[in-house]
This record gives sequence, C-alpha cells and structure tokens, in this order.
Amino acid sequence: MRKLFAFFIATALLSSCQTTDDALTTSSTPLAVSGPVASAIAGDMASRLAEQIGPAGAATTIKLEKDRSEFATALEAALKGWGYTVVTDGKIAKDVKPVELAYAIESFDGEVFARVSTPSIALGRAYTPTAAGATPASPLSIMQRN
Repeated sequence: MRKLFAFFIATALLSSCQTTDDALTTSSTPLAVSGPVASAIAGDMASRLAEQIGPAGAATTIKLEKDRSEFATALEAALKGWGYTVVTDGKIAKDVKPVELAYAIESFDGEVFARVSTPSIALGRAYTPTAAGATPASPLSIMQRN
C-alpha cells in the first residue's frame, strides 16, 4: 500500500512539471499572401510537384478543395500552366481517378512556408517575400509516402 501511495505522489509531482509549448502555434499564423508573392510561390511549388509526380497527361487530374484565396487561385493557374486538369468542384468523370492535392501556407519569423501534398508525396519550402514576388529561403523538402 505504501508503494502504491508513493507511486501516486511521484506521478502527481512529475505531471506538474509538464508544461505546454505553444511557441509554434502562437508564432505561426495562417497567411493571406497576395499578388506577386502568391504567384511566385505557387509557380515554384507547381513546378516542383510536376517534377515529382510526372508530366501532365490525359489521365492526370488534380483535385483541389474549393478555395478562393489568392494562393489557391495562383496554385490552380500554375498547375493548369503545367498542363494538369484541375478540378475544384468535385465533378469528376467516373473513369478518372484524380490526385488529391492539399496545400498550406503559413508565416513564421518573416518567412513564408508553403507545403503541397498528395497521398504519395509532400513538398515543403520556405520563402522570403520580396517586392517582386518571393525567393526560396530553404532547400525543397521532399517526403515520399508508401
């Protein structure tokens, strides 16, 4: 019984030492990029995605969630510029299996972090916003999933 009581006391003391670390969630905020910054980032990410998933073809359809943000519009245009068929309304022919694409864009310490991912691959890169657009501030991060 003493050991059980000592165990509960030790557990209570150790659990009070834990703190939550909100550093990333308080410093990282959803970002609404506009104009040249959105276009530059979307163009770079679309080209890098095309390198990874292969050239656009008749069978390559990309499905995006419907979003009217500047970045979503720029990403859709960049993918179409690479020859991909982009569907945002969910209306896809029965014989077509689309590649579902998710994306995120966030600001952290004055830089913009962009991520695009499919079920098989995720790409991420940091950018420095400039007056003319954005320049890569980090190497491209590629994560392949099985």
